[in-house]
Amino acid sequence: MASRTSHNSPSPTAELSRFLVELANKIDSRLLDLAHYRLADTTAAMVFGCGLPWARAVIDHALSLNSTGKSTVVGSSGISANPVMAALANGTSAHAFELDDVHEEAINHPGAVVVPVALALAEELNRSGRELLEAIVIGYEAMGRAGIAVGPVSHMLSGFHPTSMSGVFGATAAASCLLNFDEIQLNHAFGIASSMASGTMEFVASGGMTKRLHAGRAAEGGLTAALLAARGFEGPEDGLAGRYGFCRVFSDEPQTELLTEDLGTRWMMDEITVKPYAACSDIHPLIQAATQLRLEYDIQAEDVQEIHAEAPLKAVTQNDMDGTASVMAAQYSAQFNIAAALVSDPSDPDTYREERISDPSLAAMQSKVLSIRYAEEFEATYAWKMGGRITITLVDGSKLTKTVHGQKGSMHDRLNFDELSQKFARLTAGRANPQLAAIIESTIDAQSLEKLTKALRQGDIS
Repeated sequence: MASRTSHNSPSPTAELSRFLVELANKIDSRLLDLAHYRLADTTAAMVFGCGLPWARAVIDHALSLNSTGKSTVVGSSGISANPVMAALANGTSAHAFELDDVHEEAINHPGAVVVPVALALAEELNRSGRELLEAIVIGYEAMGRAGIAVGPVSHMLSGFHPTSMSGVFGATAAASCLLNFDEIQLNHAFGIASSMASGTMEFVASGGMTKRLHAGRAAEGGLTAALLAARGFEGPEDGLAGRYGFCRVFSDEPQTELLTEDLGTRWMMDEITVKPYAACSDIHPLIQAATQLRLEYDIQAEDVQEIHAEAPLKAVTQNDMDGTASVMAAQYSAQFNIAAALVSDPSDPDTYREERISDPSLAAMQSKVLSIRYAEEFEATYAWKMGGRITITLVDGSKLTKTVHGQKGSMHDRLNFDELSQKFARLTAGRANPQLAAIIESTIDAQSLEKLTKALRQGDIS
């Protein structure tokens, strides 16, 4: 059956598809450089995450299916798999410990979805380093656009997890670039991907490991959609913005115009937050504020009488919890993270290890965080510019206040090269080939990804 997509009056999905297809091979060096950084950061998150129990379960599942292929599964002792299973496993590893990057406005994690797909398929198809980076740029653009167009705040507060929902479109777009799709094929693939979107926020309410899976599942689903389209399988014409398309079905406040607004001048890649802390990014301003107060006033645990925090609605409704209940709770708890900033080191991922979260000093400080209050000034810029405020009352009655509006690592206060390098080194030390950073740096000029993928195989780690 012939496609009904009209080139005279394209749907928003078709217009986005056309732009992304025409973008291939025309991406400027600035965006490719940013893709380099995103590749490095996500790779470090994968290397760190692949050893965690929930990631191991998904890796073992992916390998148990006896899939054949050339794609590296990080942490698999050199065993390769087909790209779909590799994307599932590596996406889960990348998202396994809240260390992967964020598009704040879209409230999603593009690196953990897009990079595993691009890497797995590029390896399978013997693509070059430049082609890998181009696919990453295109995947970030699609995932960010889908994420902001769905009306992410309404979408998330309705219970959908944005990373797994909008992530399928980033995975599809990255794959389409490597598969050399035309705009009609990509449009079909987006339509198919709209049926792959899944994942709820119930992990916030009742725990479990599902959040860790969501980036991997989005990578798997989006890549599957692209591979089906490559075989001629047709999707709906307007899978993103149609009457029953993704944006309208999964949100009460869709903004479908953002799918195509400022294409070619506004780049999703420019708006990425690199996380300095292994915690929910919505509470990073609170972590930063507490850390700054501690350093500025040399605050000791015994000096603190009580603490109050102000934050946007999401933090008030979804991050107000006991952080000593589980690792996930610790990474999501505003109280725990404020406490960690005052008595520990939240920039150290080990702060969130199971054996550390029950530390009596952390529990004692957490008990002094008496409230997480809603503040309109931070809600007004959520999630484009995250904000929060900490007020600490000391035992002598004095009050110390710190406001952060545009947290460290975001486009409003970027990590510098040294800070990015330090994060990479911290996450990969003792877990990866010492030459991994240099290999990633040379990726853009690589005609083959063999050196990179070899360095990522667990059996080659030295």
